[in-house]
Amino acid sequence: MEVILVRHTSVDVLPGTCYGQTDVPLQATFPEEAEVVSRQLNRYTPFDIVYTSPLSRCVRLAEYCGYADAVRDARLLELNFGTWEMQQYDEICDPHLAEWYADYLHVPATDGESFMMQLHRVEAFFVELQKKNYLRVAIFTHGGVIACAQVYAGLVRPKEAFCCVPRYGGIVLIRLP
Repeated sequence: MEVILVRHTSVDVLPGTCYGQTDVPLQATFPEEAEVVSRQLNRYTPFDIVYTSPLSRCVRLAEYCGYADAVRDARLLELNFGTWEMQQYDEICDPHLAEWYADYLHVPATDGESFMMQLHRVEAFFVELQKKNYLRVAIFTHGGVIACAQVYAGLVRPKEAFCCVPRYGGIVLIRLP
């Protein structure tokens, strides 16, 4: 099975903002960015099914690319940063933040998730997906989910996952048995 993972286009938040599962707006450059994604995505079509994170930054790109009927699945959401959502990283006063920076793989954000929690959520999605007889699937999602997908596919180890996050509007192809 080929899985084409598409990261949403650039978001309209201040740099350094922790925005994980918050439904943030997209940059005004969305039409231009989405057109580039759409053209690049055409080389992978057709798809047996298309999925998307339910957040508008992913749904909007899926719709622009012609997939208004994409299946929304909450397991494709970005990492849940809990009480840190929409705060500047350098202004978060939570003493738990230092623990998270030291071991984000296992330490969850306050009232949120760790990377391993997100990985288990994303793995559950892929385990279910692999039970279906699809040849090619497209997924509109987030950088963290794409990192998890690459770990699931055996392309990177969890410690290296965030070194492999594509740029906004980036596309990553993985193959699953």
